[in-house]
Amino acid sequence: MHAREDWQPIQIRADQALVDELARHNIHLDAQVFRKQLQKYYEERDKDFHETTYHLVLQEMLRELGQDEAAESVLRSALDALYAITQANWQLEEDALPTLLELKSDRYHLGIFSNAGDDKDVQELVARFGIRAHFDFVLTSAASFYRKPHPRAFEIALAQWNINPAEAIMIGDSLEADMWGAQQLGMKTIWITRRAKFTAEDMHRIKPDFSIRKLSELIPTLERIALSRI
Repeated sequence: MHAREDWQPIQIRADQALVDELARHNIHLDAQVFRKQLQKYYEERDKDFHETTYHLVLQEMLRELGQDEAAESVLRSALDALYAITQANWQLEEDALPTLLELKSDRYHLGIFSNAGDDKDVQELVARFGIRAHFDFVLTSAASFYRKPHPRAFEIALAQWNINPAEAIMIGDSLEADMWGAQQLGMKTIWITRRAKFTAEDMHRIKPDFSIRKLSELIPTLERIALSRI
């Protein structure tokens, strides 16, 4: 999937929706303070690749403000208000569904592991796009505690099939999280470049096994890998 519009104004609206929902329950939080705390959370999780989730960030903020008794249902409704805004900004790639259908018809087993701060958000997006039936599992770092490229994230995913890394292929757009992380375990990697963000240092340091621009290039690439294993 990819974003329809620039994220900054979307995030401002989403943060305000969260704050407004909390205010309905007499809990007052400044939207800018919330975003600053999220930035600290992002920086920390990028260091140790442990996912502490949006829920815990919000819970800790409210505790610091003396709102220790904020009900779980209130926290969830506030996060749901935020994600109602951000989810509308995602759209499925045009070639995603045809590719998934072809992969399933070729009897490939597919799974998702998403670096995400909220499991429910990802599960709802997958359901909204109508693609859940094409995957054996949909895992998130929020539910698994570990973020890619932490090796444990990949081990948790591979355990769903009870296979070793050499039997799986990682397909993703992040050089570090997807490509480098998978290669550390001995997985083959296919890098989708069309919307990838990377630096010259990333390119020098990380070498995916294969690179593709469009998902229509995926099937031929998988066939090449299969032939190389014969």
